[in-house]
Amino acid sequence: MQAVSLMPLLLPLAVMVALLVDRLGEPPGWMHPVVGMGRFLGWFRLTGLPAAAAFAAGALAWLLGAAAVVFIALWLEGQVLLVLQPWLSPLRLAGAAVLVGVLLKPLLAWRMLADEARAVEDALRESLDAGRARLSRLVSRDTSTLTDIEVREAAIETLAENLNDSVIAPLFWFAIAGLPGAALYRFANTADAMWGYRDEREWSGKWAARADDVLSWIPARLTALLIARPSLRLLREARRTPSPNSGWPMAAMALRLGVRLGKPGVYTLHADGRSARPDDLHAVLAVAWHAVVAGAALIAGLAWTLRS
Repeated sequence: MQAVSLMPLLLPLAVMVALLVDRLGEPPGWMHPVVGMGRFLGWFRLTGLPAAAAFAAGALAWLLGAAAVVFIALWLEGQVLLVLQPWLSPLRLAGAAVLVGVLLKPLLAWRMLADEARAVEDALRESLDAGRARLSRLVSRDTSTLTDIEVREAAIETLAENLNDSVIAPLFWFAIAGLPGAALYRFANTADAMWGYRDEREWSGKWAARADDVLSWIPARLTALLIARPSLRLLREARRTPSPNSGWPMAAMALRLGVRLGKPGVYTLHADGRSARPDDLHAVLAVAWHAVVAGAALIAGLAWTLRS
């Protein structure tokens, strides 16, 4: 009876711990799991193959990495449960929640995301070239010809999109499948970021891109609803981007702030909105932080419900 009453609290408490630890910043690169995922993915050079062979090789490499990530996360989570046996007492439960939360933290990154957005705006105050250079660290597009408004728009879009990729989606999959779920999502998202391009890597990265699309489908829409109210306008705007998911949080942020966002020559969101202004960053960060808090509470409740 005690086990039933205690164990559903483990994951909700771990979510709270992870967000608190996130305020301290990121762990060093040598021990950061996402950095390790990137190194693994960087070992593979899958260009120059016929389309079918490239697809098969990319899928196999992805599955190998995903299996390794899930196994490590499952082992770590299992060790915490085995050693602390959190179902035995509230004190043991608290200790397990702290350890699982610390392990979860590197799989989400709210503080780093907010700091990077601030850094772009700070660089723009210095000069347009500085703003372009800072933005180039966050986006894959060419930033050399962007205006100050376009740099600001891209920074807002990046923050909105990564609010899902770096916070809400990892927490969502943590609620569904514990530490292995969050780790699998971050691996899939990292693989898509490194391989999922429509260039010579297209076929080798197609599996990675589709896997990320599937795993991000529900969280992206949840993120959008945490930012803005559901509406037909949101549905229309979200469909304007090539990605089936990234348009949702970006369109929600555009509508919530009343600003026009877009990628030149590719899409425009909320076309009748005003141009982004320097002071919009404060509003963006406030909206995003409220979404993080509300999302964490909602996801913690989901974790509790699934395990009660």
